[in-house]
Order: sequence, then C-alpha cells, then structure tokens
Amino acid sequence: KAKSNTLGEINLKAHLKGSNIDVVETDLGDRILQLKKTDNKPVHPTGPASHLNISKIADIVNDSLDVNVDPEAREIMEIVRHDVLKRLENANVGISGANAIAAEEGSLVMVHNEGNISIVSLKDLHIIVAGIDKIVPCLEDAISIVKLETIFATGNFVTSYMNVISGPSKTADIEKKLLKNMYGAEKVVVILLDNGRSEATDECLYCIGCGNCVVHCPVYNAVGNEFGFNNYLGGRGVAMSKFIEDEETCYDSGLYMCTLCGLCTLNCPVAIPTNEIIENMRKLSAEVGFYPKAHGKIKENISNNDSPY
Repeated sequence: KAKSNTLGEINLKAHLKGSNIDVVETDLGDRILQLKKTDNKPVHPTGPASHLNISKIADIVNDSLDVNVDPEAREIMEIVRHDVLKRLENANVGISGANAIAAEEGSLVMVHNEGNISIVSLKDLHIIVAGIDKIVPCLEDAISIVKLETIFATGNFVTSYMNVISGPSKTADIEKKLLKNMYGAEKVVVILLDNGRSEATDECLYCIGCGNCVVHCPVYNAVGNEFGFNNYLGGRGVAMSKFIEDEETCYDSGLYMCTLCGLCTLNCPVAIPTNEIIENMRKLSAEVGFYPKAHGKIKENISNNDSPY
C-alpha cells in the first residue's frame, strides 16, 4: 500500500486485517506508524510520523522487527526498506490513492518522493481508490494541481516522482502483438469514492491535501491530531466528518475547538473558507443538540449562580 488519506478515511487496513489480509505500508512514515501499532494516527498529510524523534523511531523498529538498529536515520531507513521489500516479494496486489484524475484522458496522476508507488504498480493488480473530488477536466489541470500541492506541502517546485497511469502495463514489440503485464500491473482498477462528498459543500471539495492549513493552525499546534477526523487533519477534517459520518462525529472531531481565526484560509492555496464552514456547522450542530454543555459540579455551580472557576 502507498500513502493515501482516502484509504485512511475508510479504514482500509483494519477492514483487510479482519479478513486475514496482511497490508504492508511502503511509505516510510506510514510504515513507522504501522509498526508502532498503538496511537498511530498521522500528524501531517505528507509527514505522518514527524512527531516522533529518532530515538523513539529506533525503539519502534527494534521492538517490531526484532533488530538492534541504532538511532541513526540511514540505518533505520535501510532496515525498514529491506523488511518492506522482502514482504513484497510474495504480494500480488498493490493499492494506492491518486492526487488527481484527468477526466478527458482517463489518466491518474500520483506524486511521491520515495519511489514506492512505482513498486506498488508493479504487482499483478493495481487498485487505485480516489475521491470524486480528485477529478479535474484534463491532464494539464491534473499536473497543475499536483505541482501546487507539492510546493505548499514540501516547499519544492516539483516532487521526485510523478506517475501518470493511463492503463495496464503492455508492449507490442514482438510483431506488433499487444501483450499485457510486461513489467507493471496486468490489471488497473479505479474505484471512485463518494462517501458523503456529493452532499458536502463545494468548499470542502476544493482541498488538494497539501496540509499547509494545519501548519499555521494555532489549535492544531496546541492539541495535535485530536483536531480532525481520521487522516483528514485540522478544520477541514472536522468539516468533512459531518458528511462522511454524522453530526456527532463532527462534534467529537473538534467542532468547537476552532478559534475561527481564519489563518487556515489565509494560508490555503485554494482559499477554502474553513472558518466560515466551521461557524455554519456549529449552527447546524446546535440545532440537533451537539454543542458544549456544562456537566457535574460545573453545571450545579452555574445553576446556583456561583462561578465554577
């Protein structure tokens, strides 16, 4: 499996594990979190394990893989890479998301720095799961989207790898006979995910997944990934949770944590008015009974006109 917030949204790993299917993360950060086992929610769309220091990562790798690696970045990388490649020898299905989908050409664009999506696409079957919000008119638009995502996520103008997949692997180099499955996948299956998106406001679907909003969010920097929903972090995750799940999930994801300061919108490359969306959702949430309430002694003190503080 390659990195995909969409697959995290639907809890794919947990579902497949329940069917006795071993899912191996190929992205280094996601693999570290997978080896961590508990409290493994990512903290950034492109740097899921950036909250862990090198000593903690070394401990996780040593405990999970039964090795004795030193807290040295290259050693850790090589140990994890060797383990992943060994596990992938017997795999025949690769699964990933997509950063953009060009409707006119029917092509999918994926960006990555580690080269792992290229490995995932070498398997017999490549399954790509993407939300309907990833669809853009043409390939030029798709490239523009992923370039914008890259620069706002990492500061680089272009990522190390940019894969464009338009169909299964094939060759016609022998008497012009078309043969599939030369090096890449023999079958490419694309699954378009709605999961509440068609009911969401347009603003919620503009997000390109760069994570620049959470970098500048004062609430997220104070409480971390408790503010958000699954792999969708910050205010945008809170907003999407209402459509993916329900009002109660939206409330539990941090609906009333937001300060409505608007720094997310100010630093968003597509100017999503997240603070306005959150404010409107608070009105709707209050109407159905999901709003902060006083409990216990605080509630009693308030009723007696005594300050609880």
